[in-house]
Amino acid sequence: MDIRKVKKLIELLEESGISEIEIKEGEESVRISRALSGAVAAPIAATQVVAPPPLAPAPAAAAAQPEAPAGPATPEGTVIESPMVGTFYASPSPGSPAFVAVGQTVKPGDTICIVEAMKILNQIESEVSGTIKAVLVEDGQPVEFGQPLMVVDD
Repeated sequence: MDIRKVKKLIELLEESGISEIEIKEGEESVRISRALSGAVAAPIAATQVVAPPPLAPAPAAAAAQPEAPAGPATPEGTVIESPMVGTFYASPSPGSPAFVAVGQTVKPGDTICIVEAMKILNQIESEVSGTIKAVLVEDGQPVEFGQPLMVVDD
């Protein structure tokens, strides 16, 4: 079903007093129902479309967000970031010692961890030399592109 048709159905639902509508087109089906906080489209077939909820006023949104958590500060130094989305592994296999530990010296080209992406184990190498000051990710934790993994003191 064309996304433009779904958007038009959402608009029609908002303009009318109808609380729910279901449309079937061949094998595809879409059900749109009006929730108290806004309209939500939930297709039964392949894709899911959600209409954005009404925006809250900026001061209320700012007041609702807590301050940054008071956790341990990240040590100063060069931050090594994940080059991809995947799963972080500190060692080559379960039960093996970690590639690096806090206090260990590394040089460019040393393997510091593995990031598994799409069943491929990608060895991440240090691009700088120095001493590992902090490992910021736990073994087996998912990581995002650009997420800090370690801090190296030059």
